[in-house]
Amino acid sequence: MNPSLIDQLQTCHGLPLLGADSYDPFVYGNGNVVLFFCNDPAQFPESSDVAVILPELLKAFSGRLHAALIAKPIERELQARFRFIGWPSLVFLRNGEYLGAITGIRDWQEYRQETARILAATPSQPPGFDLNKVCGAAH
Repeated sequence: MNPSLIDQLQTCHGLPLLGADSYDPFVYGNGNVVLFFCNDPAQFPESSDVAVILPELLKAFSGRLHAALIAKPIERELQARFRFIGWPSLVFLRNGEYLGAITGIRDWQEYRQETARILAATPSQPPGFDLNKVCGAAH
């Protein structure tokens, strides 16, 4: 059986899988980081697309960005901290402080532009939840 594209991020590209014990040392020890929240790729098949894009994004921003996968047991807690509502999501931090997030699948140019914009940003608080989106309320 072929390893999944998510697994290949670890086996072929050397990305760590962060759990409760390894999260803080990674995000506080690597400057600019991007965290990949993939949830269940069977339920969110776009996660496999992002698994292909992420190594290319790291190449495009060579030396400026370190990436890691987030382990399932801490995904929901971190989702609440960073306040993103969709899967898959890439969350960008600098020295542990929030810079921004890209949720869902985008085209390559959007990933490059959005990543450049996020890396140029000053750390801030994550945005508040849009209850209309979270609850599916109509306008």
